[in-house]
Amino acid sequence: MSQTTQPSISPPPDPLVKKPRLISSGGSVLGSEWRVGRGYSIGEVRAVGLTVSEARLLGIRVDPNRDTIWDINVQRLREWLSKVIRGEVLPPEPALHKTIKIKRKKGRVFRALTPAGRKMRGLMSVGLRETHVHKWRKKARERIEKRRHEVVRTKGGH
Repeated sequence: MSQTTQPSISPPPDPLVKKPRLISSGGSVLGSEWRVGRGYSIGEVRAVGLTVSEARLLGIRVDPNRDTIWDINVQRLREWLSKVIRGEVLPPEPALHKTIKIKRKKGRVFRALTPAGRKMRGLMSVGLRETHVHKWRKKARERIEKRRHEVVRTKGGH
């Protein structure tokens, strides 16, 4: 009598990224050179032969802000995908998109729409405190994609 083992659900391997070089320690890296990243870059996902939407359906995290393509990540993804194809492991269930519920504006005069009001009511999150960084990143992305940005919208622009 042969026993057939059920394949277990196995999440994809964690993406590895290089630690940033510390200027305070003379440019050297303390500890190991790799750390776990937020997700695989789009180039790494394409190198395996998947699209971003297919990767997310398989439970693979994708970080669109990363540009680097590391061979170690491509190799780890290929090994995991080959196990999935052979049926040794099962990918996790695809997560549904998060639904954002937007509250309607109430009839109050003061809604904390100014930065000072948001700060006073404690609505200023730590991540968005310096919003100019996000603005610069957005403008850089628009320039790379050659989309219209603030230079074109000015009076007398091209």
